[in-house]
Amino acid sequence: MDFSIILPAKDEEQGLAVTLPSLKKKYPRAEIIVVDDGSSDGTLVICEQHDVVVVSHPYSKGNGAAIKSGARAATTEYLVFMDADGQHDPRDVERLVAKLEEGYDLVVGARSGRHSQASFARWSANNFYNKLASWMVNRRIDDLTSGFRAVDRKKFLSFLYLLPNGFSYPTTSTMAFFRAGYSVGFVPIDVAQRLGKSHVSLLRDGVRFFLIIFKIGTLYSPLKVYFPTAFFMAGLGIANYVVANLSAGTLRFTNMSTLLILTGMIIFLIGLLSEQITNLQYKDSKDE
Repeated sequence: MDFSIILPAKDEEQGLAVTLPSLKKKYPRAEIIVVDDGSSDGTLVICEQHDVVVVSHPYSKGNGAAIKSGARAATTEYLVFMDADGQHDPRDVERLVAKLEEGYDLVVGARSGRHSQASFARWSANNFYNKLASWMVNRRIDDLTSGFRAVDRKKFLSFLYLLPNGFSYPTTSTMAFFRAGYSVGFVPIDVAQRLGKSHVSLLRDGVRFFLIIFKIGTLYSPLKVYFPTAFFMAGLGIANYVVANLSAGTLRFTNMSTLLILTGMIIFLIGLLSEQITNLQYKDSKDE
């Protein structure tokens, strides 16, 4: 199969020094693209030594921006995205590509168990994402946030406008493919300890945790998230009304009952509006 291997890299000379020789040896005919996202170490030197295509950013734009640059630069029919830090086994590339040949449009390398790169907090967050996304799409999602994935290039390019420049591009692309009705598959993989310094921060990841939760909903079916919340708030208002009247012996709405019921109604209407906006967002999605 005709495919490109894209590696976003920011100060990843250690990982690339190990990963690139292995990729070149195992896939000599593949187009290998390294997107240098404003590195200040020897990333470019390593790339020159192994004769790969390099796309350079003059400054760091983020992992998602690097992914988009790599996808635009690729010239093949299929794309394989993998980390440049040595976590991913190059031998798994052919397993993901083989899954594409079975008729899938997007194939994700699903990390099994608690992978070595993840702290307990990140592992717990990823499990929460997987369960929430699985509930949203009514299909089991083994790994929503894995950056190791293979995809049909034309279909991926049609969603490029949705992808953020930061680290949540895997979540966005996975939910977008499900929303558009494309076939998404998962292949179990193992990951190794990364080489070099991690670019993850606890504070930034904590904020990202909440943003990804909302993104999952807005990318697939907002009403599926908003409606239970609206129902819960309105239910609290009705419960407050019943309790207040039982204790006071009069039939009247308290300020709290009114506030809770109106809050539920507003949340429902916001969800309904978001649902319509989401439908418009995907209306013109098509292969380029």
